[in-house]
Amino acid sequence: MDAPRLAAPVTGAVTRFLAGAGLLLRGLGLYVRSPGLMLLGIVPALISGVLFVALFATLLYFVDDLAALVTPFADDWSGTWRSLIRVAAGLAVVGLAGLLGVLTFTAVTLAVGDPFYEKISERVEERLGGTPGAVDVPFWASLRRSILDSLRLVAISALVGVPLFVAGFIPLVGQTVVPVVGALVGGWFLALELVGAPFYRRGMRLPERRSLLRADRPTTLGFGVAVFLCFLIPLGAVLVMPAAVAGATLLARRSLGQSVVEEA
Repeated sequence: MDAPRLAAPVTGAVTRFLAGAGLLLRGLGLYVRSPGLMLLGIVPALISGVLFVALFATLLYFVDDLAALVTPFADDWSGTWRSLIRVAAGLAVVGLAGLLGVLTFTAVTLAVGDPFYEKISERVEERLGGTPGAVDVPFWASLRRSILDSLRLVAISALVGVPLFVAGFIPLVGQTVVPVVGALVGGWFLALELVGAPFYRRGMRLPERRSLLRADRPTTLGFGVAVFLCFLIPLGAVLVMPAAVAGATLLARRSLGQSVVEEA
């Protein structure tokens, strides 16, 4: 199916970016009005969160060793310069791990909690007037496609993350520009992952949703970056994940030119 091409809204990029971030807040509002789904939505994220927190804590414990491992050329440098380059290397390792960790966490959580998050997304669509063009997709086929698409997105983000990792060694740039670029890259891929359910419900795969979201990139980035930053907060990923699914449903409908206003 060819994705329809919609003209981006004629407003400033900053305004659209902020509107995208606002979709996460709207998603939170829609989500908390379904108390029965709140606990179910948190459980899969909590399971994944425990695993990823343990992995990240292990990384932080060994980060000095990893920094030394990737900077063997600094072994013979003076103590001050060797320490500086290895601090930069440690920050680069943590930054790359954070980028990949957020995306992988999302992919794993969506797979583990697929029935719960699908229900949250459906409930949001019902409040907005239903799902135009819905198709019947078997559960296992949908789950398989979701996992494959998520693996593809994580692999692509890993390739993008490598030059960011290398740039992390550059003084000042690695500690200022690189984190901002990392948040934008992470936000883009995160948004692509989260909108999977509403697009699959319409029989649309990764290429279609990528094309549609690209048509209004500032809004997509606003939503994705807001979610990405929330996920970096301790327990943020666990608490925000269900609201992010609801907000992603709003983003998908907006990209398709469908109503994002609740029916009376």
